[in-house]
Amino acid sequence: MRVLLIGGSGQLGSEIRRRWSGDRIVAPGHSTVDLAVPASMDAAIEGSDAEVVINCAAFHNVDRCESEVETALRINAVAVERLAELCAQSGKRFVTISTDYVFDGATEWPYSENDCAHPISAYGLSKYAGELLVERLRSDALVVRTCGVYGVRPSATKGYTFIDRLIAQARAGERGRVVSDVVASPTYAGHLAEALRALLETNARGVVHACNVGPVSWYDFAAEALRQAGIDAPLDAISSGEWKAGARRPRYSALENTRLRELGITMPDWREGIAAYFADKASRQQ
Repeated sequence: MRVLLIGGSGQLGSEIRRRWSGDRIVAPGHSTVDLAVPASMDAAIEGSDAEVVINCAAFHNVDRCESEVETALRINAVAVERLAELCAQSGKRFVTISTDYVFDGATEWPYSENDCAHPISAYGLSKYAGELLVERLRSDALVVRTCGVYGVRPSATKGYTFIDRLIAQARAGERGRVVSDVVASPTYAGHLAEALRALLETNARGVVHACNVGPVSWYDFAAEALRQAGIDAPLDAISSGEWKAGARRPRYSALENTRLRELGITMPDWREGIAAYFADKASRQQ
């Protein structure tokens, strides 16, 4: 498969390039394709012979989006619509990555694709706007919502991975402090990359959820990561109010992979995601 991958240096993009070894992937850098520069998108799509265009790029900094709403909308919504439109015009399939933050978290069970979105942050609003703009084109496009993506490659926004920071704090003798009243579906980027490749073998279009299975609080996720790392260290549970983030986050944003299962595609549970993370990290350090 010929693939044009936008955002190929991020956590998910890096895993796509690593794992889709049988495909021909072109992943131009940010200096070549910038979602804030429409002409760069036009040139990339028009100059590509790709069958599929995958957009892993976004304005991911949730807190900054609150003060830079116009930028968030330009990158996460308007640019995504432009990419989808260009792909529809040139007969390419388009895939873009969305987020659990399109939901408000006012529930106690995982969200399916049929649940109504209600974003409570500028980031969530911008991503949902992108979904709606893609949907209105009625094209052969796929919006894949995922949740809490982490990979071996550090986050470009934070400069570290959640698990690595947790382990570093423990080894330094610091007490970890992790929110216990926020529930999500943390997803290992390697597993998500494999699910996306399987999705492209189907005729699916529209919105599909893809995440590691099983709702879990970030505190329990952190405790399991330390356990698998063989580290016995104190971990303090704190409330989301104590975290003092700049933007509101949904308290419960676990996702249900309803359509994915209907298509015959399964993803491992969140504990297996942690195990795969450690295994891949170890193999790449050898």
